[in-house]
Amino acid sequence: MGIVKVTAFTISLDGFGAGPNQDLNNPLGVRGCELHSWFFPTTIFQNMIGKAGGSTGVDNKFAEKSFENIGANIMGRNMFGPVRGPWPDDSWKGWWGDNPPYHTPVYVLTHHAKEPLKMAGDNTFYFVTDGIESALKQAKAAAKGKDVRINGGVSTVKQYLKAGLIDEMHLVMSPVFLGAGENLFSGIDLAKLGFKCVENVAGANCTHLILKRET
Repeated sequence: MGIVKVTAFTISLDGFGAGPNQDLNNPLGVRGCELHSWFFPTTIFQNMIGKAGGSTGVDNKFAEKSFENIGANIMGRNMFGPVRGPWPDDSWKGWWGDNPPYHTPVYVLTHHAKEPLKMAGDNTFYFVTDGIESALKQAKAAAKGKDVRINGGVSTVKQYLKAGLIDEMHLVMSPVFLGAGENLFSGIDLAKLGFKCVENVAGANCTHLILKRET
């Protein structure tokens, strides 16, 4: 039976998973892209953007593993894009081009209904208006026994954490201070939620942390 997990979720040394003021020029908020300097050189990322080569060390291995056995994905509306309020039209199709990197059904949490969006590479985005538990129920059914990945952003991960619905997390600690933005740890007591760090591995420019929840 699959689990519900967060994988390759990068945070700063001061706990921020995104910078402030997301817009078209700053999809991860101001300075948010700095968090992911560990990921951009990897082979898996270079392949995603149509380039050859890239690093094949620890960071690439963790990045590859983050996509393994995923049957469905869940994300918040802010991760899908910068559009706010009612959807004005169907022009916005995400940050990822015509073939997003998920290759599974993706359930987007939103307050505003929208028809499913089918894209290349077996990517279909479903827009869920009736809450996190409904999205998870749909995602588990679509995953057919594989894992469900909670992608983000920070608010979405925190909602699932507080509801006790996440089994495992792979956090990547990036050696930068953002100072502002969306903080993963504010209002969250991971120890009280039953999480323990069971593995920590140094990467080229980050630390990979595996946290599991005792059941």
